[in-house]
Amino acid sequence: MLSHIVFLGLFYSVLAVVSATVGLSLFRAVQDFRARRTEAICWQATFPDLPARGRVCRHELTGEFRHRTCDKAFDCRECQTHAALAARHPPGPGEPDIFGLNFPLDRFYHRGHAWAHPEPDGTVTVGLDALGARLVADPEATELPAVGAHIQTNGAAWHVRKRGADVRVLSPLDGEVVATGGSQHGWYLKVQPDGGRFDARHLLRGAEIRPWIARETERLQSALDPTSQALTMADGGVLMDDLATGHPEADWDAVCSEMFLQP
Repeated sequence: MLSHIVFLGLFYSVLAVVSATVGLSLFRAVQDFRARRTEAICWQATFPDLPARGRVCRHELTGEFRHRTCDKAFDCRECQTHAALAARHPPGPGEPDIFGLNFPLDRFYHRGHAWAHPEPDGTVTVGLDALGARLVADPEATELPAVGAHIQTNGAAWHVRKRGADVRVLSPLDGEVVATGGSQHGWYLKVQPDGGRFDARHLLRGAEIRPWIARETERLQSALDPTSQALTMADGGVLMDDLATGHPEADWDAVCSEMFLQP
């Protein structure tokens, strides 16, 4: 009789542990799903609030349209016009040095200044491009997601605090974070893409990068101050390594909101 009671006690204890584990997993899955949905809804809702100059279609930048504003919240995967144009006119090889900024051609670039580089093991390394790095050089704080966290395209990949500005760097892909780095490593995240496949149709590459950065430097100049070009540039017309240092009078929260697509 006693052994029977002990057996039942152990059985129900194990059952309780299994039930609690399954319940916790389901709770985390629901929370994760809600977080992803929140990120997607937030981006879709706030995208129209961005200035028109920040919502320009990539095909206007490359000269295929005279004027065209993106209506897909920079998710070219959902755009039939992009699919047709990309099939007819794939971007050329481009050049890695643009206005003194290094944009390696083996990477794909998000309009929010993150880059993505597919690795041989199927993961994708994510970092901050040369212009973005100058905007948040030597930050007061960097907040990276935990390993195992899921990031969503156009949702927050990580946060940087620079001169009072809370900068949300947008993710260039959907996936699970498998490692974290930082500015000292030259990259911030390593991500396992959802489904094991990196879809880069919404990202810029090759010859698309130069006209985009040309437009971005115009937006940056306007955000800083149209009269302060001499402070923006170092000798030779190259952007300073730390733009905030050269512009102590600028509203850095407004500047970063403009450049990192935060309405």
